[in-house]
Amino acid sequence: MNFVFVSPHFPKTYWNFCDRLRRNGANVLGIGDAPYAEIPAPLRTVLTEYYRVDDMANYDAMVRAMGYFTHRYGKIDWVESNNEYWLEQDAALRTDFNITTGAKSDFIERIKLKSRMKESYRAAGVPVARHHMVSTLEAALPFIEQVGYPVIVKPDNGCGAEATYKLCDRGELEEFYRHLPPTQYIMEEFISGTIVSFDGVADSRCVPLFYTSNYFPTPIMDIVNTNGDLCYWTQKEVPAALRDVGFRTIKAFGAKSRFFHCEFFRLNADKPGLGKAGDYVALEVNMRPAGGYTPDMINFANSVDCYQIWADMVCFDELRSQRLNLPHYYCVYAGRRDGKHYAHSHEEILSAYGSRMKMCDRIPDALALDLGNQMYVINADTEAERDAFIRFVHERA
Repeated sequence: MNFVFVSPHFPKTYWNFCDRLRRNGANVLGIGDAPYAEIPAPLRTVLTEYYRVDDMANYDAMVRAMGYFTHRYGKIDWVESNNEYWLEQDAALRTDFNITTGAKSDFIERIKLKSRMKESYRAAGVPVARHHMVSTLEAALPFIEQVGYPVIVKPDNGCGAEATYKLCDRGELEEFYRHLPPTQYIMEEFISGTIVSFDGVADSRCVPLFYTSNYFPTPIMDIVNTNGDLCYWTQKEVPAALRDVGFRTIKAFGAKSRFFHCEFFRLNADKPGLGKAGDYVALEVNMRPAGGYTPDMINFANSVDCYQIWADMVCFDELRSQRLNLPHYYCVYAGRRDGKHYAHSHEEILSAYGSRMKMCDRIPDALALDLGNQMYVINADTEAERDAFIRFVHERA
């Protein structure tokens, strides 16, 4: 099997995907923009060959790289980045090189546009927020009269919570339209709920081979807009109702042979037309691993190797080497931002939690908007341990 992995060096733990493919006997070929000498040594050892391009957004350069690999190694069987930013380009390369093992452009449109996602969520029987495609202030007023303030505005095609805003009154609405960005925005009714995700790897029949869940006590939108401190955790167990909603969502989207990260609101209170408190309402889907270092947190929480699970799906369309009945934990992320004054120093955190620390690292600037500048990750057995860790890391001086 010839597998082309796009941008295998970023995020830095993604070299694990290439390593597990190589263990399964695949011929792993990398395309990236980093000089060969700068990619991690473990990645260099598992790549059969690495092709550097000056600009990965230059599609002609990517086509030349694919053409070179095809000429040298024969037909390419898979191409994937597992990265939100490159999903559309991945799909275009599959189309142009007649690679049938992954998502094509028609699928990508359904998972990149937030307005289009609603169709598949409805097909899954999952409630969705009412929405309006942003055009003019005058066109928005009847929608707001229907749903009331606040409303959420965000790019229809966007990653994470960047450029996402909550508009609470007429003044904020008018200010938004005075500086309306030159991209298509979507406006949605506000939903009071906690964000939870359904994450895992689906086989070629759109059935999850493995699944777990992440819990976000504070919306990423609020973290980004207030320059706040992020915390979230991989849940110890997946609630049965979330499992049911997640399985239906994967099937309705036709998400086959992929990593997935589906986001839902768990309603904090009854919401007419959407559900009762505790019910799940659609937010959005991301057909790739959850951002940052969440794949590693998934491993720590579930005592598994999700990189290997994904590689087994690619090579065998089944689980080959993973047991899913091993101990489960809360794997907890707490991030801090440079320039803020905290009650406990970095050294004090390591003194208190160093023996339990799973990850402790600086965050690349490209990910810092959401994740912060410094991260700490531990496993916790109980909710009390989980919450005490977050308080200790985030407490301000």
